[in-house]
Amino acid sequence: MKDGLYWAEKLRNKEISFHELLKTFEEKARKQNSMLNAFVSMMDHEAIEEYQKQQNILERPFAGLPVPLKMLGQEKEGWLSTSGSKLLREHRASRNSNFTNQMITSGLIPFAQTNAPEFGFKNITDAQIYGPAKNPWNLDYYSGGSSGGAASAVASGIVPIAGASDGGGSIRIPASFCGLIGLKPTRGAMPVGPNSWRGWQGAAIDFALTVSMRDTEKLFYTMRSIESAAPYQAPLKEWQHTQAAQKKKLKIAVVIDSPIDTKVSPEAVGAVEKAHDFLLKQGHELQVINYPVNGNKLITSYYLMNGAETAAMFAGIEQGLGRPVEKNDMELMTWAIYQYGKKIPASHFINALNQWDFAAFKMEELFKKYDLLLTPTTAMTAPKIDEELLNSEIRDALEVSSSLSETELQHLIEKMFEKSLQITPYTQLANLTGQPAISLPTHVTSAGLPIGIQFMAARGREDLLLQVGNIIETEYGFKLPEYYRQ
Repeated sequence: MKDGLYWAEKLRNKEISFHELLKTFEEKARKQNSMLNAFVSMMDHEAIEEYQKQQNILERPFAGLPVPLKMLGQEKEGWLSTSGSKLLREHRASRNSNFTNQMITSGLIPFAQTNAPEFGFKNITDAQIYGPAKNPWNLDYYSGGSSGGAASAVASGIVPIAGASDGGGSIRIPASFCGLIGLKPTRGAMPVGPNSWRGWQGAAIDFALTVSMRDTEKLFYTMRSIESAAPYQAPLKEWQHTQAAQKKKLKIAVVIDSPIDTKVSPEAVGAVEKAHDFLLKQGHELQVINYPVNGNKLITSYYLMNGAETAAMFAGIEQGLGRPVEKNDMELMTWAIYQYGKKIPASHFINALNQWDFAAFKMEELFKKYDLLLTPTTAMTAPKIDEELLNSEIRDALEVSSSLSETELQHLIEKMFEKSLQITPYTQLANLTGQPAISLPTHVTSAGLPIGIQFMAARGREDLLLQVGNIIETEYGFKLPEYYRQ
């Protein structure tokens, strides 16, 4: 398969040059992007300059493989840094993020930027300044969000690896929708800073979308690092990666029911049940359990954090602009989240974070008994691009959101996300507890759309996620996009 390490080996053996591979990726991107809308900038000359600056790059794990960055937080000095917002349309990064620097250290060379929704708030990608990112499996559908452009780029076969990030499922949701591997690492395991250190109070983390377990594993162990200045530190349970850490017999808890008591599609149920039966036959122990925490309360706390973080973000933006931001500076949903954030008392914010800590404790207690938790990644396949996720009544309420009370805004935000949350209710838990999770591409529906299964593990136990991923990849088989089946 032509994954990232395939091309790295070609580069290392000088069977293809960096310039030739970059040109190949660019040509594919330019040819397909009018259909997919995956890329929002192409920085080929800057990529060549970066490659030429690097010494001994062929000795690094990815040997100069060109890779796109997500247009949200993955900053490269001098490149656009819009976060998908018209307010920041012309904003450029003053320096590289530490994550970008570590990618380059790994041998990856940034050459483009991918589409993302405004400030990453959605599980679809439809930024007003860029338009929708479309699903290569069927262009009538979204590729997901917020790493939708990255998913479109990888699933189409343009690139085998793309930078992505996950603050509530934004790696795993598009992985499920596009038939890709989506790992969200343990809180604190990936480089952060120097502009942003807390990332939605630790809920958000950078990594990538991939198509092979060997790429996923190599990239994780190459990117993983501990920075002394980082406020969140990953535990060292499995810091020295060895095969001895793996278990011959995994004990896996299984939950299929939605954590918010909403409908789960038969296809999502079937995907988990088939994986359950396969793992049983492989000799692993599986047990169906009830959802271990209160999903509805956690979602409320998640929205509260989003509001508070958004209010703080716009306070900083206003300082830079030298003026207050206005409703027409941003998309309507963003404006409502901002209005909510301005009215949240500090005590409510702290109580929300306390709920996260209690949920993390409950989950770590669960992982003393089980190695893994298996769920659907998403309750349904990708929504159609013309599907209405907001009705006119909610839109009207968003227009007047500045006049609402904190309680009224809380209920409005819940209504605003209600339909989209029903599609993706499983992913947020790992963000709030800081535990690692991975979406694996094991199922394609009768309608020809992929849907993934998700495994979670205790903090610092990515090795168990990688182990189960390798078992399923080699013994069960992934349902990858067409390009990777050739």
